Amino acid sequence: MLAEFLGTALLVTAVIGSGIMASVLSPADAGLQLLQNAAATAAALIALILALGPVSGAHLNPVVSLVDRASGGLTSRDAGGYVVAQVAGGAFGAVLANMMFSLPAVSVSGQIRSSSGLWLAEVVATFGLLLVIFSVARSERPSAAPFAVGAFIGGAYFFTSSTSFVNPAVTLARTLSDTFAGIAPSSVLAFVVAQLAGAGIAVAVIRTLYPDIVEEPPAVVVPSSPRDRDNPRLTGR
Repeated sequence: MLAEFLGTALLVTAVIGSGIMASVLSPADAGLQLLQNAAATAAALIALILALGPVSGAHLNPVVSLVDRASGGLTSRDAGGYVVAQVAGGAFGAVLANMMFSLPAVSVSGQIRSSSGLWLAEVVATFGLLLVIFSVARSERPSAAPFAVGAFIGGAYFFTSSTSFVNPAVTLARTLSDTFAGIAPSSVLAFVVAQLAGAGIAVAVIRTLYPDIVEEPPAVVVPSSPRDRDNPRLTGR
């Protein structure tokens, strides 16, 4: 839970902090701002998964933990603990990012993000992220997972209209920063519902592609201890 708290906190710090910095460095170029935000987020995500994966699996995302629970990889108690840690870590990371740039610790975002296109984008992005995670976990290449996840998120910033939030904890946290990366509280519920819908579709598709996933749950995102890395049940070998 500590690893999930710290990892989600630093992920949100990277998302919001790089958004603030991008606004400062490129105030007149929205495309360049998005590129800077995406690159920093993807790089930080790869590093965090590599660093914290051996402790908790580096979910850093409630939908990943919930799908892992549905696949038999976590108990209900552990999944609940992960989600609490992720939400708390996200809020802490938002406050930290604001304070690093001498902004109020909490500034509720006024950026409305509400349209059917944005909600569809969240369904697609969340589905794609989970498909990447669980497919790589079943491919006997768990060491590739951090890079595959980072690459997908970096790309999804640009190929989705929502810029790929894909994470309820991060979505909630981004309400606490009225900056480039913010989202208004009134927009959060629809985003989270869309993310959960994407997760539900992902569960159905993953079970079809990998019908033994419940009997042999894979490591998500990477094996959670040095001992587990040699466990065929966890690595999918």
